[in-house]
Amino acid sequence: MSENPRPSGFPEYGPHQVNPEWPPPPAHAPAAAEPAGAGPTAPAHRRSRGPARLLVAVAIVAAAVGGTTAYGVQELTGGSSTGVTASSAAETDVVPASLKGTVAGVAKSVSPSIVEIKAASSSGSATGSGVIVTEDGEVVTNNHVVAGASRVQVRTHDGKTYDARVVGTDSSKDLALIKLEDASGLKAATLGDSDGVQVGDQVVAIGSPEGLTGTVTSGIVSALDRDVTVSTDESQGQRGGGWPFEFGGRQFNGDTGGSTTTYKAIQTDASLNPGNSGGALIDMNGNIIGINSAMYAPSGAESSTAGSVGLGFAIPVNTLKADLPDLRAGAGS
Repeated sequence: MSENPRPSGFPEYGPHQVNPEWPPPPAHAPAAAEPAGAGPTAPAHRRSRGPARLLVAVAIVAAAVGGTTAYGVQELTGGSSTGVTASSAAETDVVPASLKGTVAGVAKSVSPSIVEIKAASSSGSATGSGVIVTEDGEVVTNNHVVAGASRVQVRTHDGKTYDARVVGTDSSKDLALIKLEDASGLKAATLGDSDGVQVGDQVVAIGSPEGLTGTVTSGIVSALDRDVTVSTDESQGQRGGGWPFEFGGRQFNGDTGGSTTTYKAIQTDASLNPGNSGGALIDMNGNIIGINSAMYAPSGAESSTAGSVGLGFAIPVNTLKADLPDLRAGAGS
């Protein structure tokens, strides 16, 4: 959970002048031998980039399911500035050493930081997921999960239920930030670095598909920088018939209208289903690398038959980190 960059260079030095009458330098002690099993440092791999658009006859289904929404695309925002913030490190080891590199280890370490979200509005209801980013209850999710909501409730990993308010939204990035009321002592997730994500990296997805809280799936990053286009008209978020979106030049679930936004997503084959929107895409060290936002389903599939076909999309976590200050300041609200 990608699509972002960064670089630098080094000065050059000319040859040293040596006086032939100077005495030879003293002999140096031999360099210490490398520890057994140590090999040369592997060169950094260049990130593969897939084609900007996929020319396939499939439809994107929102990874969140609503009471009146068959399928669509959901978005994510940020939260308040108080409380202990989620750590943000590219190579933090969240998973215990004894479980390092295992799906079980990632699930055990990160599941307490993932919540289920239920949003109600005059036009219906929606169920999605969210990621805790501060101990006092800031939670990020997709904008389309909470768009137009008059009431938001959140259930944490330990079964507690909280009322929540929407702090900020950003429909252009499909992000939103909500704040749980009277929450404390929650486990904040560790935000990683999506710039370092490579095609083929193993990942784990955690969310609440179809209301099944804490569901864990796994797979790999199958592509980077996929263009996903969604409507920025929040009134369409929970409308019956699904969330309008466009992919590969085709529109699905209705007309996206004249106001749209396109974001570049991490593609994964980890199973995503309705309700996963706003949940976490995680690396094998337990760092959040993306916010799950959309999935493919065969064109024309009904909500009762829609399911994962191994093509899911996540908003890169670096997009979220850059947007958090604005979300905390109440953007879009």
